[in-house]
Amino acid sequence: MLLQMTYKINIGIGLLCVLACAHTPATQKASTGGPATAQEKDAVKPALQTIGLPTLGPGDIFEVRIFQEEDLSGTYRVGSDGSFNFPLVGNINIEGLTPNQSSDKIKENLKAYLVDPQVSIFIKEFNSKKVFVFGEVQRPGTFNYENQMNIIQAITLAGGFAKFADRNGTFVTRLIEGQEQRIQVSVRSIGEGKRPNFSLEPGDIVYVPQSMF
Repeated sequence: MLLQMTYKINIGIGLLCVLACAHTPATQKASTGGPATAQEKDAVKPALQTIGLPTLGPGDIFEVRIFQEEDLSGTYRVGSDGSFNFPLVGNINIEGLTPNQSSDKIKENLKAYLVDPQVSIFIKEFNSKKVFVFGEVQRPGTFNYENQMNIIQAITLAGGFAKFADRNGTFVTRLIEGQEQRIQVSVRSIGEGKRPNFSLEPGDIVYVPQSMF
């Protein structure tokens, strides 16, 4: 009997340990392994990016596809008033809407003419959205934002790095919840495959400083 009681107690303690470990926060587990290295801190910086899709605005070009309605499918441009003229329904204002919200709005307008229309939108050019590249690049300036644009694309549009560029000291300034944040991006490490590429958002400012060496 004493052996059975001891066996049950040991099992109970083991189960408590398993449950405690399973509910330990990831950050607490990581802290037991010592402080994060500089490389680990650098690797998590892209997580500061906000999550969301760019909204449409004047000058943006997009394609509308209506399932089994080729005559209604086509490429359109958002006008200066934020709207575009669509067959059957006329002007539809989509300024400030995401692509998904825009397709939903077109769908609602089409319901008076079609039964359960299936609408898809594909962005061709985000002309209303810009990114800015300055510092030690060949052609600093303002560039149109492209869907899923990354920092390598932006620097390439600016002609690539200048001779004395600090390729691992590049900064991206981004507005996050109303506050400007500076995010350091190791572009050299990205080019060498040591870091994942860094996705840009409309309005980002990319600054490449001069190397100190």
